[in-house]
Amino acid sequence: MRILHIYKDYFPVVGGIENHVRLLAEAQAAQSHTVTVLVTSLNRHSRVESINGVRVIFVSRWLNLSSAPLSVELFQRARELRAEITHLHSPYPVGEMADYFWGHARATVLTYHSDIVRQKIMGALYTPLLHRVLARARAIIATSPNYIETSRVLTRWRNKCAMVPLGIPIPSAPLVLNSPRSTNGKQLLFVGKLRYYKGVNDLLAALPQIPDAQLTIVGTGPMEREWKALAQTLGVAARVQWLGEIADETLRAQYANCDIFVLPCSERSEAFGAVQLEAMAAGKPIVSCDVHTGVAWVNQNETTGLVTPPKNPDALAQALRRLMDDAALRARMGAAGRARFTREFTLDVMVERVARVYENALT
Repeated sequence: MRILHIYKDYFPVVGGIENHVRLLAEAQAAQSHTVTVLVTSLNRHSRVESINGVRVIFVSRWLNLSSAPLSVELFQRARELRAEITHLHSPYPVGEMADYFWGHARATVLTYHSDIVRQKIMGALYTPLLHRVLARARAIIATSPNYIETSRVLTRWRNKCAMVPLGIPIPSAPLVLNSPRSTNGKQLLFVGKLRYYKGVNDLLAALPQIPDAQLTIVGTGPMEREWKALAQTLGVAARVQWLGEIADETLRAQYANCDIFVLPCSERSEAFGAVQLEAMAAGKPIVSCDVHTGVAWVNQNETTGLVTPPKNPDALAQALRRLMDDAALRARMGAAGRARFTREFTLDVMVERVARVYENALT
């Protein structure tokens, strides 16, 4: 099968959707499909690369409009490329319009990763066109049932939606840290881009209430300087370790050596919380926040972890203290998370489910 994925960025750009597109495309190529990914480059130069069996076309980028790279060449390529399935990854209005006006695959499938949350003006202007795109698509993939019910866009198309959660490869065995930490319930871990909606400020604000907790933060982003200053102001900087970007092997070690994984998200921009899958695969309990997206569906409250209201440091502290003080509860929830990951969130399960969506779209 010839498959064309369209999105704005691809590896080496790292992000939730970018990682998903890469994992899916490479897995499909490994199954002997002919897979092309059409994205923008980071400059005005175009290039074509073969990356792990996937043909990646990076078209020239002229400017960004509300985080949406504009490229005339992307429209030209959408008209030229031949595929049986075009798989759009939304939100990316430019790519969606390119396929709507110029695409001619046998069927178009669209994964609706997230509403347009922060760019409210652009979202209001684009929504009527988006509904036309969704009307034309043969199938709409949603990553959780929660998002179908809470998105103002998807509720209109719920009968057209197929639910396919994100998936990741089963991790290999982690390395052992040079200085192993004691598993005494005190080690907290956050992993993610340091963006406004991640809610790390709320997690830092919770730390004074749990003075024996140690927090490791993995990732970089636009809020890093502000949040480091906040840690100093709150008097918790000595208990917070900022690791920045780290290698995959080191990241696996961090998951293995933490006691509790924390995703203190504060806005609907956190649509799924894929980092929770990595924590579940490592058998770790999770504390996350219910922002009325897939986050609280992935981490099931009182089963795989605890779910608190967003923007509530007191509730975060209470949930963390409960897990920190109860080793048996941590073990039980960690085991339940590992079982849920194996059943629902592996890469193989996701690829198989996407394949069924494609088959139905082509019939």
